[in-house]
Amino acid sequence: MTTQPHILRDFESSLKSVKKSVLVMADLAAGNLENAVGGLLQRKESLCNDAIADDEEVNSLDRSIDKDGIEILLRFTPLATDLRSVVAAMKVATNLERVSDQAGNIARRARKIISKPEVPETRLISPIAELAAELLGDAMRSFSDGNVNLALTLHERDQKLDSLHRKAIETLTKAIENDTDNLRTYLNLIFIVRCLERIGDHAVNIGEDTVYTAEATDIRHIGPGALH
Repeated sequence: MTTQPHILRDFESSLKSVKKSVLVMADLAAGNLENAVGGLLQRKESLCNDAIADDEEVNSLDRSIDKDGIEILLRFTPLATDLRSVVAAMKVATNLERVSDQAGNIARRARKIISKPEVPETRLISPIAELAAELLGDAMRSFSDGNVNLALTLHERDQKLDSLHRKAIETLTKAIENDTDNLRTYLNLIFIVRCLERIGDHAVNIGEDTVYTAEATDIRHIGPGALH
């Protein structure tokens, strides 16, 4: 009986440490996304290079969080909410690693784009990137604060991102038909738009993990209506 408070404190301390690492990882991934998009819109190769180089730090944190999470599961064998909290932290880290990967992909395509003459369609990226970054930020706030209501807004807002994505693809496809000289630039922009759409999907995944942790309800592939 006397060991239970000690064990509980150890578990809470370990879980707090993992969550702190996840939040650090989120800041890095968001920064990589900002640099990648900034490199494109400001035509600064240095920002693109920063996004690519800093992705390794995100990868390192992902490996560390996965290792620490498994150790917590093996050492404390948590149940119910505690178990869901550990698993969710590991899954959020995986989504953040993929966000950073997408930022790196954007940066690589951006370097190719800014080496060519600028096309006005590049500005299509700005509102899509802003919404993707907003979704990611709110997803992490919902996770950090355990804010289920905020997490539940992400699904519908991601549909707006999907709509912007579709419209941009249509515009860029028409641009290819009318301006074959800049074919590669338009193709790279299409790739970037798709990367941003995927970042929105990862933000939704993080929100779903937040809901699962707090409510023990899996809303994946169903949406917020699953809570009802």
